[in-house]
Amino acid sequence: MSERPLFPRASGILLHPTCLPGPDGIGDLGPGAHRFVDWLADHNQTIWQVLPLGPTSYGDSPYQTLSAFGGNPLLVSFERLRDEGWLTDDDLAARPSLPRDQVDYGPVIEWKCATLDRAFAAFCSRGGKGPWAEFTAWCAAHGAWLDPLALFLALKEDHGGKPWPEWAPALVAREEAALQAARDRLAKRIDAHRYRQWLFATQWQALRDHARGRGVRLVGDVPIFVAYDSSDVWLQPHLFQLDAKGRPLAVAGVPPDYFSTTGQLWGNPLYDWAAAKTDGYRWWQARLRACLGQVDLVRLDHFRGFEAYWRVPADAPTAVDGIWAPGPGADLFTALRDGLGGSLPLIAEDLGVITPAVDALRDAFDLPGMKVLQFAFSGPDNAFLPHEHVPHAIVYTGTHDNDPVLGWWEHLASAGEKELLAEYAGTTITEPNWTLIRLGLASCAHTFITTMPDVLGLGREARFNLPGAESGNWSWRLPEGVFEHPAGGRLARLTWVYRRAPGQKAPARQEPEPPAPGSFA
Repeated sequence: MSERPLFPRASGILLHPTCLPGPDGIGDLGPGAHRFVDWLADHNQTIWQVLPLGPTSYGDSPYQTLSAFGGNPLLVSFERLRDEGWLTDDDLAARPSLPRDQVDYGPVIEWKCATLDRAFAAFCSRGGKGPWAEFTAWCAAHGAWLDPLALFLALKEDHGGKPWPEWAPALVAREEAALQAARDRLAKRIDAHRYRQWLFATQWQALRDHARGRGVRLVGDVPIFVAYDSSDVWLQPHLFQLDAKGRPLAVAGVPPDYFSTTGQLWGNPLYDWAAAKTDGYRWWQARLRACLGQVDLVRLDHFRGFEAYWRVPADAPTAVDGIWAPGPGADLFTALRDGLGGSLPLIAEDLGVITPAVDALRDAFDLPGMKVLQFAFSGPDNAFLPHEHVPHAIVYTGTHDNDPVLGWWEHLASAGEKELLAEYAGTTITEPNWTLIRLGLASCAHTFITTMPDVLGLGREARFNLPGAESGNWSWRLPEGVFEHPAGGRLARLTWVYRRAPGQKAPARQEPEPPAPGSFA
């Protein structure tokens, strides 16, 4: 198969920005993010894959955001705001003591929101014509999604954080008189939320420009479903399977699987695909267009749900009693291709219960699927084994939903899996993370992506998400000093060996071998 322009032979790292080092209790889009781009480029990596970038809410999950279009203000860098004059050293001196190795979301949210309000007050008082003109022009250009989101966030704030179905009935129903009264009364807070979105957008664009300059492509992530408590559902309830009072008739999930014997009950409202088709899937086109305004490629989460999705009764305690219901199939992807003007720069997350119909939908639109090496060694007849890979695919050591490889090896891999991996690799397994990294780099698949915990040799303590767990997720952060860790040199050398760094000189062999897994000595 000839090389596709969107997918040269390459490799990269999966890491959400919240995981980056930084002084404000959570990774952000400032110096740490720019430093990570440099680390990638300096070590022959040309891809940075992130999770969804939207504004998070209860539970802190990037897959349950308040908007499918907006950005997460918690990622705004205060160091950048200080450099631009919207914060002072005194403002940052008030920073509370926040952990460096984990995100403690409660104190972080309190600190970041209060400080963003201080920056907004400074912007209002001394912004000047130039910055205000840039701000208002950006707001006008993005008003279709920004104005409803800013109003939604201001109303949610005004209601003490309650979800929109618990607001005043006139606001739930979006009666124009009630909305206009809210716009008038909450005008300042609406502008404050617009300002936060502008800051995110400008800082993200600066990061994207830096990545382009260093030859690093960004891969984003679009969840198939949106959160019930979101501006999207509140603004366009006709696109979802809701009753007359706006309550879900059924919710999303997946049947029992690798992660859970009772399935996964996500709870998201389901789309009314007939209604979406009536207007040519315009919302979906706008959603993909907005994401592709931020990144170069998009991972389309839960791709199989576009062929058929798991429909669970709204009052069910688990996902066991769901049924498969037909998705939009080729109609949606034809509309997306036509609306986006050509080929689709998408990656199909085709994991889970995959049928020939799902494979056919993926292949009809020439989308690469995913191969996860942690799933490969359950037996000799397994499509995830490297010799079964196809060139048009993305290979992962694991995803954000998996243990790091060392955690998998210690806690989840069976004796049979360990024996098969050793036989397959032709060596005694002493560093399972590097064994899988090497197998992934060697694959014929055009793209290989690993995680920073796997590069650094970290275990279960560095797991980012455990599906089904109600707490403890999304909080892991990179250790201090990570960009000096010698594992980067080892990755660079192997990337060159397996020809995923075209045009690069061979990095020096590492002698002696890198420190033991997990060591930062």
